[in-house]
Amino acid sequence: MSNHVYKQIELTGSSPSSIEDAVSNAIAKAHESVRNIQWFSVVETRGHVIDGKVAHWQVTVKLGFTLE
Repeated sequence: MSNHVYKQIELTGSSPSSIEDAVSNAIAKAHESVRNIQWFSVVETRGHVIDGKVAHWQVTVKLGFTLE
């Protein structure tokens, strides 16, 4: 097994439907320009409320990826 060096970035994804979709949206967008994404952790979950109902989820994640 080789030694790896990891870098972390922090992103906030959003979705009107679920926390999981907000996380997936952040990871999918990062994947467009970041190679070797290996893991994520949820840092913060929050939402936007309209008329007493959840209108939008916002989830901040840290993504870890290996450096080449």
